[in-house]
Amino acid sequence: MIASRFVAGLGLLFYLQSGWAFYQQETGQAQYDARLLLRGFALAIEQADKPELNSQGDDVLGGVGRIIAEAHYQTHWRFEFNIYQTYISNIQPDEQHNPVTGSDVERSAALEWSLSDTEYAHLTVDRLNAYWARDDFNISVGRQAINLASTFFFSPNDFFGPFAAQTFYRVYKPGVDAVQANLSVGELSGLSVIAVQGYRPEENSVSGWSDEPDSSRNSYVTRFVTNRAGFEWAVLAGKVRRTRIVGGSLSGELFDWLGIRAEGHQRTELDGEQLRYSELSVGFEHRWENSLMLQLEQYYHGLGADSVSAYDLQQAYPARRYQALGLSYEFTPLLNGQLSIIRNQLDKSRLYSVNTVYSLGNESELVVSLSVPHGEGPQGLLIKSEFGNYPKIFNLEIRSYF
Repeated sequence: MIASRFVAGLGLLFYLQSGWAFYQQETGQAQYDARLLLRGFALAIEQADKPELNSQGDDVLGGVGRIIAEAHYQTHWRFEFNIYQTYISNIQPDEQHNPVTGSDVERSAALEWSLSDTEYAHLTVDRLNAYWARDDFNISVGRQAINLASTFFFSPNDFFGPFAAQTFYRVYKPGVDAVQANLSVGELSGLSVIAVQGYRPEENSVSGWSDEPDSSRNSYVTRFVTNRAGFEWAVLAGKVRRTRIVGGSLSGELFDWLGIRAEGHQRTELDGEQLRYSELSVGFEHRWENSLMLQLEQYYHGLGADSVSAYDLQQAYPARRYQALGLSYEFTPLLNGQLSIIRNQLDKSRLYSVNTVYSLGNESELVVSLSVPHGEGPQGLLIKSEFGNYPKIFNLEIRSYF
């Protein structure tokens, strides 16, 4: 059933392709361009033994249509607009976590709308910002992607809309409501000042967040980056929601063959007992001439539990220590494959994920992916391992760009 529905969806997608085109126009000192991305997907899901923790049904069919538009004026101004429409069958309309968008992102619910009372159909403004630059200074205001990550799988310094460790498709990072100013200090150094608007959680909201700002959850981060001895070094400090943070990162290459990435911080809670803990991720990588790339990463999550019974499943990473292994290889110019293994060091459970991307042409690609957990499954309400509670997911997807 799911295969026949997906084939019908693919036919619709190719039919739509003939009616859209890339748009670009120049008028005097202004330049405009618009792009379109269409994604059609079908997921077959085999639930863990505790279905109430995994609300999706046995199969999911859906699609995402995204419009990306930019306007450049003279050499100083740029305006960005990015909006997407999501439809997912077999998921409740008010579900904030789904197989496509992942975890909810803290941003105003005023720019997201539910279009159905019976199915998950959301219209979301992902980015809406203005950017101004002159000489060594630039500033952007509005909904925008804020990326502070240096490591790949676990990125503790990426505080605003980070990707999950097992995510393969990372083209569009979610935007948050922010102001970011950057100043170049010499050729190899720069200073960034970032302010991100916070919002209070709201269960009845379409996005899980209120449309009214919560100043106590505002974030203010200053980051300085420089390049020394072939490495990029960064230090950062500030307030992230209701915590105070001090940290840093580095990335570079040793001996022209071993890539090294690391990032982390110490965090102090500003509420209650002012709990203090650290987060650190260290990774190594190497790419061979035949295109094979190997990545290894170790993550220490100081707020994580040291026993399975103490897991807080509201956290992205409930345990204290994790490892990740990643492999990617270009089998042919048209076919690329990726593998990731995420391991919970405490309960020994693992999540195996495989992703293959086949190019159907200059503007289309077919994606086949599989996610298989390994670990002791739950017993009633008792969680025995983190990934043992995850479902198995098979995903077939087509993407078309215009």
